[in-house]
Amino acid sequence: MLYALGMSLESEQGFNAAAQMLTESFFAKLIAWGLVSALLYHFFAGIKHLIMDFGHCEELESGQKAAKATLIIAAIAILLAGVWIW
Repeated sequence: MLYALGMSLESEQGFNAAAQMLTESFFAKLIAWGLVSALLYHFFAGIKHLIMDFGHCEELESGQKAAKATLIIAAIAILLAGVWIW
């Protein structure tokens, strides 16, 4: 992804080549989906931790429910991101 970013910033032709690569290459879409997936999971887990920092869901049972909810919400967001990317 850094290669595509660098190529897109060099010139207009580089931007067009990077855009074409990201729209036509299976491997580039797979990498983009992987990066977006990691960011989405990290985002939702961070929200869970912020809620825990405020003193909620700190017990074992509620913490397990919050962790399961985080996984489910992140999985749904990752699937939606996959639909958007592909």
